[in-house]
Order: sequence, then C-alpha cells, then structure tokens
Amino acid sequence: MGPFLLNAVHWLARGQTSKVGVNTCLKNLCALLSEHGLECSLEPHLTADLSVYCCVAYSDKEAKQLQEFVAEGGGLLIGGQAWWWASQNPGRSTLASFPGNVILNCFGLSILARTLDPGCFPVPTPEKQSYHFRKALSEFQLIVNHGGGNLEKSWLAKLGADAAGFLQIPAEGVPAYVSLHRLLRKMLHLSGLPAVSREKPVASDSYEAALLCLATELARSGTDCSQLAQGLGTWSCSSSSYPSEHAITVEIDGSNPGSGDSWVSTGLYLPNGQNAEVSLSEAAVFAGLKVQIGCHTDDLTSASKLSRAPVVTHQCCMDRTKLSVSCLWGGLLYVIVPKGSKLGPVSVTIKRAVPAPYYRLGKTSLEEWKRRIQESTAPWGELATDNIILTVPTADLQALEDPESLLHLWDEMMRAIARLAAQPFPFLRPERIVADVQISAGWMHSGYPIMCHLQSVQELISEMGMRSRGLWGAIHELGHNQQRHGWEFPPHTTEATCNLWSVYVHETVLHIPRAQAHPALSPPEREKRIKTHLGKGAPLNDWNVWTALETYLKVLNRNSGRWGP
Repeated sequence: MGPFLLNAVHWLARGQTSKVGVNTCLKNLCALLSEHGLECSLEPHLTADLSVYCCVAYSDKEAKQLQEFVAEGGGLLIGGQAWWWASQNPGRSTLASFPGNVILNCFGLSILARTLDPGCFPVPTPEKQSYHFRKALSEFQLIVNHGGGNLEKSWLAKLGADAAGFLQIPAEGVPAYVSLHRLLRKMLHLSGLPAVSREKPVASDSYEAALLCLATELARSGTDCSQLAQGLGTWSCSSSSYPSEHAITVEIDGSNPGSGDSWVSTGLYLPNGQNAEVSLSEAAVFAGLKVQIGCHTDDLTSASKLSRAPVVTHQCCMDRTKLSVSCLWGGLLYVIVPKGSKLGPVSVTIKRAVPAPYYRLGKTSLEEWKRRIQESTAPWGELATDNIILTVPTADLQALEDPESLLHLWDEMMRAIARLAAQPFPFLRPERIVADVQISAGWMHSGYPIMCHLQSVQELISEMGMRSRGLWGAIHELGHNQQRHGWEFPPHTTEATCNLWSVYVHETVLHIPRAQAHPALSPPEREKRIKTHLGKGAPLNDWNVWTALETYLKVLNRNSGRWGP
C-alpha cells in the first residue's frame, strides 16, 4: 500500500514541491511521506498554504472548504469505508448522507456501503470492454428510444442498481447531475413502466427490471409520482372511493417500550402515484416519528426473477408539522414510533388516503368491519390484536365475516409464545406477519415483519384449518423471533430451538400432538433419525434442525412431558 499512497500524493502534487498537509488522525501516513522526502506536516484542518491535503472520510465539517480547495486546483487524498456508518444509520442513504460522500459527491465520486473481499485484482486491459455507468446508460437510452442498443445482461443488472444508487445522490447545485436526472425522467416517460406480476415475472438482468429500479428511485428523488405511475394498472377504484381532500384523523399510541421501532397502523391506504398530506402537532415533531408507505419491506434486488419491483416501500421523517408523502407503488400507511418513545396518544391527520379493511380485536365493531370490507377498494387489509398483526390481501378478507374468534385464537397462541419465551404479555411490540407476492428468502422468514407468500394466507386466517391441521410455519418463524443468543449453539440450533414454540403451541393451545403437528415428528421418523445419528457416532456437524430438536424433546420427556416446572 505504501507505493500506492506515495504515487497518489505525487500525482496530486503535479510535480510541485509545495507543502502536503496530513490530518492529525493520520500520523503514520505523515511519517511515510516524510521518510520519502515529501515536505509534509500534521494539520488539524485544511490551511491555505497547502498544495495537497490528506484526510479521512468520516467528518464533513470542512466539506465546503475542501470542495473550494479542489476547485482552485488543490489535491485531495481522502479515504474511508462507509459500511459501519450505514449499519449505524438504518433508513438513511449512504450515498446522500455519509460524511465522505457529502464531500465527494460533487466531484462525481461516491463511497458505497458495500465491501470487497481482500485480494489481488488484475488490471483491466484496454481491449477488454469493462462496465462503465455512462457507457451502459448511453446504450440503455438507445434501447428506450429506438429499440437498438447493445447491452450485456450483466451490464443491465448492474445498470439498474447503479442508476438507483446515482439517484440517491443530491443533484442540487451539480449541473451534470441535474442534467442526468432530467435524462432519466425522459427515458422513463418514453418507455413507461413495465407490467410485472406473479403471472408475468421479469428477469433481474432484463431491460424491464432496470426500468423498475430506475422508476423507484426517480420517485424517491422527487419526481412527481402521479406522472411515473401512469399506466401502472395496479390500482383501480371508482370515482366515489378515489382519494379526496377530506381529512381523516386517527389517534395512535406514540409510546413504544419495545426493543425496536414499532409500526403503528393507521388503517389507511395510499394509492400508487398519489401524494398524501400528513399533519401532526408541534410537540410530536421532535419525537423522531416517521411515516412509512407500504409494508412489503423485503428488498428483492438479489433475486433472479421479479414478481414485483425490488423495493416498494418508502419512509419519511416527520420533522415538521405538515408533510407530503408518496410512493410510486402505493401501500398501507404507518407511523413508525422509535423504541423508547414515551410520547403517549398522538393525533395524526391524513389527506388523500382511503380507508383500508382494518379490524382491531376489542375495538372494531362487527358492523364497522362489514362496512369497511364492503366499501374499501384498497388491495390490502389488516387484522390486529395487541400482540399480532396480520397483513393480507383484501380479497382474502372478504370471506371473513367475523374475525373476532380467529383473533382470540391468535392471542391465545401469542400468550403461549410469550410464556415459553418468559417474555411479558401483552407483547411490548406486536409481532407482524405480512403476505407478499414475492419474498427475499425461503417459504417464510422471521423478522419484523415476518414475511410469507400469498399461498400461506389461508393458513393464517382460517380458524378451522388452524385447529384441525395446525400452523407450524408461522409459529416456527415467531419462534425465531424469540430466540436469544445466550441459549443458542450456532449454527446447530438456529433451526431447532425455534421449533420448540411450534411444538408447545400445537400441544397446549391447538391440542394437536407433536406426532401430528409435523411429519418429521412422527414416532417412526424420530426413531429412524436417532438411530442414524447414533450409528454415525453422533457427529456434531449433523446435530442440527430435527436432530438437535430431539435433544430438547428428550429433556422434556425427563420432566414427564410437562412444559412447566
């Protein structure tokens, strides 16, 4: 690395012998430069007598001075990684807000949050055609305008992600960026948005996928969503239910004693391409609240095929009393309350959104539910208790005449989950399960929210089905959410101990014996598995999932099968 740094500083100095300044946090670099005959000194900040300045990318206090220094011919050596900053600032754009990028963006350079594996990389040869963003964009423009152009599939996949990243960089004050934003908007208006669905998926390295990424970030960067959404076709409503200027006020609980941010449902839906106006009191502005549009938070950028756009949700900070929010793809509206908030009841007023089917156990009357389910044209609705919230398509809710009994059963199961986890009940933050046309991993996956495919919806909302056949998958994921590092033996028990909740809920709430709750727990299967494992000498590498679960079930058997003391 030494020769590289020396060459970089010599190149920046352009053969001049004037002074090199090195920020005081880079003492080793200063020593290296001095050892090789360069006149340099440690400086706490940029000074006027320097020809080259070396610093780290972790502070933007001198951003304006550094930009002026470079504009006047000074050389800047700056370095750092952004992955740690990104991990500590979820929801914020690294390209827009990382201190190093605040300095560098106007120069056409940005530091990404991603990392590379260390190693040696061959220098590209001139004859080898290497990917370049502007070159790829030029070819893409030819495809849009004339149906011509020649783009490799690998370039298309990278172009979609890079264009989305580029649009996160603030363009204000940088004419080249403003011009490129204008070009991208024009391209999208010419092409229109591609139709994508479960029935008509698109490949992630396709022209259509690149357009989806481009459209999402154009909308986030301030382009009028109503123009971008023309022809989307994913929202249809009659004139009587179209969003009006009539304001709807909802009261939410602004307190959150849980260990993570909490989504609070408003029971409202924002159609795609529409702008909603959200208002709240001055006292609530300083509480760190956010508005979120959409609940399908899985990022599908890494998927090989797309049944929807890779990113379909959007968050905005409620840092003023009145805020206009929109999302190209539409979605249910939520207020995000940060962990530890003690704000209490908060009134939130929303214009240009429509009511969605929403039933809260103990609060929503049967008459109100029937009216909402009959009148609402929102495509998604929610069933909620203090402990669990289910987000499913409205079409699946229309046959649910009275959700009360179903949600009482869910609360019984959640009580059992809390009891086995030795956690408070009601939950400090309700768990969430969201159905989606496509998810980022597996058949279901844990998290907040738990995500599942549309095919699983009936399992979640059929009380008869749950009582007769059980609900292994969803309880398995809820079990994952209860796991704690202190009692795990990773990676062996990761997919094992979560099943304790599935067994417990089936036996104590649904009254389904473990042998019937899952085929892997039938007596013949268990006996075969144990014999096979012992026959191999009980290798640790094979102690996982069902084999590891067997250990815990054996301990339970020694307690006469009782779950309690």
